[in-house]
Amino acid sequence: MTKEELYQIFRKIPVLSTPRLTLRALQVSDAFDMFDYSRRSDVTKYLLWFPHRSVEYTKEYLRYIGQRYAVGSFYDWALINRDDGKMIGTCGFTSIDLSNRSAEIGYVLNPDYRGHGLAAEAGAEVLRFGFEVLGLNRIEAHIMQGNDASLRVAEKLGMHFEGWKRDGIYIKGSFRTIGICSILKKEFR
Repeated sequence: MTKEELYQIFRKIPVLSTPRLTLRALQVSDAFDMFDYSRRSDVTKYLLWFPHRSVEYTKEYLRYIGQRYAVGSFYDWALINRDDGKMIGTCGFTSIDLSNRSAEIGYVLNPDYRGHGLAAEAGAEVLRFGFEVLGLNRIEAHIMQGNDASLRVAEKLGMHFEGWKRDGIYIKGSFRTIGICSILKKEFR
């Protein structure tokens, strides 16, 4: 796959479906639902970004994401809970390395919806898309040490824990150790 083919796919990010979720492009109209969880420090504790300061900040972020979608350089889906229509998180690729046919998956879920397997359900669909549509061979997750919930999601997805990258990232004023999990196309069921 070429970079232009990748951009073409994500300029109009396809809608994906699972039994309980619809995965679609993020929209400015998601601002209140996104702010509901992105303002929380317990959500962002193990993420690369700080809590959102206001709904206006979230709206500006979503406008920015719309610009990235327009050129095909954003690879994340909004997770819409079919039961109540609420946008409850995101799941997608934080980066894609076409030359090595690999990518990194990321996921964030509103804590009010945790504990029901929704992150793994969304993640499995994103993995399927990566292997079947994008032709990837390897997908990995980078998980900060201490984020046991994220590690459990990776394990549910069939990922293998490869080890710790000690002080592998400097974020929010300190070095953090990062765990690497991965799954290969031939291992995906």
